[in-house]
Formats: sequence, structure tokens, C-alpha cells
Amino acid sequence: MAVPPTAWFLVGPTAAGKSAVAQYLAEREGWAILSADSMLIYRGMDIGTDKPAATDRRKVQYWGLDLAEPGETFSVGRFLQAASEAFHKVEPGRLMVVGGTGLYIKCLVEGLDAAPPADHALRERLAGMDVASLQEELRRRDPARLAALRDPLNPRRLIRAIELTESKSGGSRAGRPPGPLMVGLRPEPVRWRDRIAGRVERMFESGLLEEARQLRDRYSSLSNTARHAIGYAEALAVLDGRLTLEQARDQAIRRTRQLARRQMTWFRHQARVDWMDHDFTEPVTVLAERVWTAWRKHGPTPVVLPE
Repeated sequence: MAVPPTAWFLVGPTAAGKSAVAQYLAEREGWAILSADSMLIYRGMDIGTDKPAATDRRKVQYWGLDLAEPGETFSVGRFLQAASEAFHKVEPGRLMVVGGTGLYIKCLVEGLDAAPPADHALRERLAGMDVASLQEELRRRDPARLAALRDPLNPRRLIRAIELTESKSGGSRAGRPPGPLMVGLRPEPVRWRDRIAGRVERMFESGLLEEARQLRDRYSSLSNTARHAIGYAEALAVLDGRLTLEQARDQAIRRTRQLARRQMTWFRHQARVDWMDHDFTEPVTVLAERVWTAWRKHGPTPVVLPE
């Protein structure tokens, strides 16, 4: 029987410090990084997604970035195809999976069956419901999934989440989740909130408005996901005169914090994680060494790739 592929997983919510730790370890060990972030797949959406800088990408081989145009839809199946290429081309034992998109991580460790196909009959029934009704339907079926949803005001995401509750493999798990163990970063809440605010401020200062303007000028229409992405939705609203710059920053900060909480809820219910608690005061090298020690203790995480 063939030995299943494995990778070193570093997971956690947005702005938890994963990127810096991953970059340091990848440079030190000569490893590659597979991004498991559903926003980093879009070309041209760099500032608002906090995509790795060009200098970092010259030092480390990255996979899972710039896979799609912002005007097109993107599926988890396409992500798994890109991930499969990474696993085939990177030397075994030298690939790190880094990110916080739960569905990508779930499908990597459980296979594409973890995301069942669309139920068209169910979709037709749900299509006539408003957002509040969809939220209530999902809350009744699976409150943890609603809490973990990336954008709970997005009807498409709500409908897909309801579909997932129809699948036995897609439902919430009671108690300690089964499956492979991963290592994650869990930041101290107060400093984490400040870090999120600082990140959003830097994005606007670094040219997010101009990047959003260029995206709008280049594409006749953005995909629903790209158009509503945190930061970009706010930047576009400023360009259209619907928000002031201050209002856009505040809204982006609030939405990022909401996303971070939902991600933590997802990991608590859907994954088995050895958490590294930290408060952003220790050097990256020290935090990275703690991650390294945990990896060596638990071993790499098996993955399931498409045939």
C-alpha cells in the first residue's frame, strides 16, 4: 500500500502571525509553502489580502497563490488540483501548509468528499429565502457552522453551508474532533484586536484604494467573492462615495475581527489542533521554535489528494 503524502500544517485565524513564522521556518529549512487561504488565490489582490511580499517569494517557493482572476469563480476542487501539483513537485517532508480557510484544510486532510456536490433541488428551495431566513435555517441545522461562516451576510455562502449540513461528513462533530492533529497559533485576544486594526490601517496606507481602482478598471465585473472581500468591498465603497475613508477602515476592522472569531469557532468544532498560545511579544524565532518542537512531537499530517 502506498504511503499517503504528508505535510506540516500551521493553521489559525487571520492576523495570528502564521505568515512570519512560516516564512522563517521555510527559509531556515529550505521548505516550500502551500497557502490554504481562499483570498490569496486571486491575482492582483495583494495589498488587501496581505499576500507574501515579492522579496519573501524570491526566498521561498510558494504554492496556492495567484491561481485565478478576480473576475472568475473558484472552487475547492481547483484548489486541490493546485495542492496536488505542489505535493508531486516538492520533495516529501518539505512542504508546509499554512492558512485559515477551513474548507481548504478540511478537504486536504479528509478528501474532496468532505465537500459534497451541490444539491440543486435544495438550492432551488433556498433561493427564494432572504438572508435572515437563510441564517435562521442554518442556525437551526448547525449553529457552529453559522458562527464559523466567513461572510454570514452572503446568501451564496449561506446556501452552500446549508447544503453541507445535508452531508454526514459535512456536519459538526460533537466533542473532540477526530482526524489528524495539526499545529496552530492562538493569539492573546486584546493584542490580537490591536494587531488586526494595525493591519487594516497599513493596507489603506499602502495603496488599497488604488489597487481596488485598478481591479475595477481591469475587470468588467468581479466575482461575488472578490467583490465582497474584506477591505476591497470597503475600498470600492469609498471610490463610489458610499463610505468615507474613516468609515471604510472601521468597517474593515470590524469585519476582520468577526472573521477571526468565526475561524476560531470553526477550528474548535472541525479540527484537532495543538494550539501555541502567544501574545506577539516573543520574537518570531522563539515562536517558530515552539511550532517546530510541536511538529517534531506529533509528526506531519497525512493528506488526501484527488486521484
